Amino acid sequence: MRSRGDARSSRALPVSWRPATWHPRLDMGRLSRSRSSTRHRHLPHLLLFFLFVGPFNCLASYSRATELLYSLNEGLPAGVLIGSLAEDLRLVHGAGRQDPQSQPPEHSGAERNPPLSFSLASQGLSGQYVILDNRSGELHTSAQEIDREALCLEGGGGAAWRGSISISSSPSADSCLLLLDVLVLPQEYFRFVKVKIAIRDINDNAPQFPVSEISVWVPENAPVNTRLAIEHPAMDRDIGTNGVQTYRLLDYHRMFTLDVEENENGERTPYLIVMGLLDRETQDQYVSIIIAEDGGSPPLLGSATLTIGISDINDNCPLFTDSQINATVYGNATVGTPIAVVQAVDRDLGNNAQVTYSYSQKVPQVSKDLFHLDENTGVIKLFSKIGGSVLQTHKLTILANGPGCIPAMITALVTIIKVIFRPPEIVPRYIANEIDGIVYLKELEPVKTPIAFFTIRDPEGKYKVNCYLDGEGPFRLSPYKPYSNEYLLETTKPMDYELQQFYEIAVVAWNSEGFHVKKMIKVQLLDDNDNAPIFLQPLVELTIEENNSPNAFLTKLDATDADSGERGQVSYFLGPDAPSYFSLDSVTGVLTVSTQLDREEKEKYKYTVRAVDSGKPPKESVATVAITVLDKNDNSPRFINKDFSFFVPENFPGYGEIGIISVTDADAGQNGWVALSVVNQSDIFVIDTGKGTLRAKVSLDREQQSSYTLWVEAVDGGEPPLSSTTKITILLLDINDNPPLVLFPQSNMSYLLVLPSTLPGSPVTEVYAIDKDTGMNAVIAYSIIGRRGPRPESFRIDPKTGNITLEEALLQTDYGLHRLLVKVSDHGYPEPLHSTVMVNLFVNDTVSNESYIESLLRKEPEINIEEKEPQISIEPTHRKVEPVSCMPTLVALSVISLGSITLVTGMGMYICLRGKRHHREDENLGVQIPLKGKIDLHMRERKPMDISNI
Repeated sequence: MRSRGDARSSRALPVSWRPATWHPRLDMGRLSRSRSSTRHRHLPHLLLFFLFVGPFNCLASYSRATELLYSLNEGLPAGVLIGSLAEDLRLVHGAGRQDPQSQPPEHSGAERNPPLSFSLASQGLSGQYVILDNRSGELHTSAQEIDREALCLEGGGGAAWRGSISISSSPSADSCLLLLDVLVLPQEYFRFVKVKIAIRDINDNAPQFPVSEISVWVPENAPVNTRLAIEHPAMDRDIGTNGVQTYRLLDYHRMFTLDVEENENGERTPYLIVMGLLDRETQDQYVSIIIAEDGGSPPLLGSATLTIGISDINDNCPLFTDSQINATVYGNATVGTPIAVVQAVDRDLGNNAQVTYSYSQKVPQVSKDLFHLDENTGVIKLFSKIGGSVLQTHKLTILANGPGCIPAMITALVTIIKVIFRPPEIVPRYIANEIDGIVYLKELEPVKTPIAFFTIRDPEGKYKVNCYLDGEGPFRLSPYKPYSNEYLLETTKPMDYELQQFYEIAVVAWNSEGFHVKKMIKVQLLDDNDNAPIFLQPLVELTIEENNSPNAFLTKLDATDADSGERGQVSYFLGPDAPSYFSLDSVTGVLTVSTQLDREEKEKYKYTVRAVDSGKPPKESVATVAITVLDKNDNSPRFINKDFSFFVPENFPGYGEIGIISVTDADAGQNGWVALSVVNQSDIFVIDTGKGTLRAKVSLDREQQSSYTLWVEAVDGGEPPLSSTTKITILLLDINDNPPLVLFPQSNMSYLLVLPSTLPGSPVTEVYAIDKDTGMNAVIAYSIIGRRGPRPESFRIDPKTGNITLEEALLQTDYGLHRLLVKVSDHGYPEPLHSTVMVNLFVNDTVSNESYIESLLRKEPEINIEEKEPQISIEPTHRKVEPVSCMPTLVALSVISLGSITLVTGMGMYICLRGKRHHREDENLGVQIPLKGKIDLHMRERKPMDISNI
């Protein structure tokens, strides 16, 4: 059984079924079979018949076109069965009603020969969405997921043909069709099938607003239930119930609600509804979150910020805080003197809040002429000089006018105070620069700089007038003699702009009647470039780790200048002693280094920086920058030599000093602390971390091992630690601690048969010895130091080779046992070592009684020891040694040692082989007869013999 899952909600049925009632190809086939006997005879006629009926044959094929409709959800995985074309076209046995024209009665669907074949009319991009089984006709989803929105909505509607597949979106948004053209073969069962696959929408897209912030403006006088459309509704790529269904606000502020209207096209638009009375002056803005929700299960949401602005209307009029103000003015006040100010407030905005002031029509024209009202500011000023007949009190009714408002009203009651006597007069004549009543002085002006002359006089000429200076400051007002009514204003001490820039003083004059007149004088100091920039720190101490990144920030220099304007603008520059890879921004004072610093190359930097102001001439100050480069563990320990070689005499005492391993680390502190350790041979050697002293734990024997190769590792204390290794070669120098070892004869109890017929000069036997030492310590000399026998002087030994030869012909009296005590001595220094061996020679024709010979051997021989030492000529001969360097000697000794090791190894192998051979001979003979040279000696078996005739 096959399961189609969710691929379709109901079985697909043919949309159009047009069975062909007559198939020209089938009829022609029957005609051809019934008349096979006349085939060749009527062949021309058949060709003409085919030419005639060919067009009708094409029409018949197209008449067998069929349409199938399937439906499936978007987003299905690969392999979901969409439908079986063979079953739905009734082309297989057991599939329900069969098409009598499409399948001959004599064949079932399962037994067709040739079998059915299904294929797309053209490949195109068909494999992108569906897979058609060519044999079974089953249609499955492919690995390419079907996205309804990508296929139809982004396609712009209509039909977009893509090879054998087309995407069709009808005017109804619910229709999204995938169109396929399928061919059913072979020709006997040919069908042209149009397959339509309807793509059903799923809720896979959330609503989305086109903008993240939406603004809506509502006039503050909007009545309740006012509806305003939100112009940016949310969009949802899904359709139907999966599209946007409703809107809501996260916070309605108890003032608003939302409604949704749907137009004839199904589009939903949210409307903001006013539910309360608005007042911009109370709250001018409301902010909430608008949420769009679709109808899927579960529903998906989208949101945006909704800002509701309340626009102003002219719903407020100007208001005065008081209903009346009182003001006074002296009768001698000058024209333009401010008397009072009226001010009304309108809570609206912009043009709605504009207020103008005007006199009421109730105000007499005389008052209007005397007092001027500024219509924009509400300032009342004296407009004309007050005469003697002017009314003492004036009631000014002032209106505040706003657009569309009833004017607000306030009363200004102005009282004029009449002056009977004319006050004194003060007439200034400025010496310093004066503009609009302000005197400008430079801060560097000297003491007693004149500012102005003042003439003090009484207009009536009746009264005496005095004056004085009122206010604080470095100023003085003194009479200017010889004139009685002239006064000079001058400075009393230097002035500093940085301490105080502005002074306000007054020259006060009064007469004997008590009338006072005050003349205000404003003094503004002008700044001069009298201050140099000052660094906050004259010594700037910095630290930075080495291997910094390029253009690394070091610090920001800060210098201040008490002067103002351009004179106080500070620029920064490096001093001439600063290295070129340091940079200083002239405006910001940021100090950087453009390259990597290496502490091992240079640890400290010290140079100057300058701060220069923009005055003319400019002033500057200097500070010192001291930079310490902090260490990083960027250097591995370094041995002073690539490798080390030490020559040590053997038997050197344990824990004696072999040599010093010198290592350095360019880093500092913990990063430069180095620990040494022996990597290999640590069971024999140890190293002192502090001094680098290499020691051997045990005494070393050259004969056991002549050299050692060590690897020593140096690890620093950084984090992470760095390390390096070096190779150490220890060569052991030989000392004469081994006497020669006699290998042959193997014992003092062995003997050799010497025939009496042996010719003089013939080799008889040899003494063979080795010395485990090397060099002169291993040079061996042989000598006979003791003899016993009938005529033992008949034998001599070669001091170099150890060969024993017969010197004289043997006589009848020489028969018997000859015993030679051979001394084997080395040439060691300072004391040669030696060994001895007994060489036993039995002169006889045969060995007839071994037990007798052995009894002679067991007797302790009485041999006189000869003190004569062997004389061996050794090349080179001894000569006076001049002082030379020890190094060549050590090198030579090392070469000799290595050569000796090779020689000893070879000799050992030779002795082992020879020992085996002798062992086999001992088993047969029991007598050792080694000889050097060619000699005819007869080796005898150990048999009992009669030696009575000896």
